[in-house]
Amino acid sequence: MPEFTVNPTRFDPYKNFKFRVKWDGQYVAGVSKVSVLKRTTEVVKHREGGDPSTSRKSPGRTEYEAITLERGVTHDLAFEQWVQKVWNFSNAQAQNADQEVSLADFRKDIIIDLFNEAGQKVISYQVHRCWVSEYQAFPDLDANANAVAIQHIKLENEGWERDTSVVEPKEQSLSG
Repeated sequence: MPEFTVNPTRFDPYKNFKFRVKWDGQYVAGVSKVSVLKRTTEVVKHREGGDPSTSRKSPGRTEYEAITLERGVTHDLAFEQWVQKVWNFSNAQAQNADQEVSLADFRKDIIIDLFNEAGQKVISYQVHRCWVSEYQAFPDLDANANAVAIQHIKLENEGWERDTSVVEPKEQSLSG
C-alpha cells in the first residue's frame, strides 16, 4: 500500500465534474452523471439477560446501493450492448429460445476515475460484479422542450473499493 503524503499546496477539495467511467478496458463515451457510491451496514442489537436495560450493537450485513450512470443519447452502443447481456428480447422471443442471459459475461467490473482541474487522475474506485437492472433508452420526448436526450442504466453491484495505487499527483504550475 502506498504511503499517504499530503500535498502542501492543495487546499481545495476536488470538484465533482471531471470524471470518467471505464469497463472492458475502455472509457465509456459521454457519461455525464454518476450517482453516489453508498454502502450501509445493518445494526444488530443484542443484550444478555444480566445486562442493564440497554442494547449492545454490532455490525450485520452490508449492502451496496445501486449506481446510476447517465449520458446523452448517441450512436454509441455501450449501454445497450451491456443491457442485452442481462436479458435479450430477440433471444427470449425466438422459437427455441435457450438463452436469454449471457451468463458468462453479464457482470462487469467498472472503474470510476476522478480528475483534478488539470486533468490528472486523483482518485479511482473499482466497483465489483456490476449488472444492469434498469435501462432507459431515451427520455420523454417533448416537441416544446430544449434539452439533451438522456439515457441511463442502473447498476447493481457487490461492492467497491478505492484503488490505493492512485496517489495524489504533483500539481503543475503555469510558467510565464
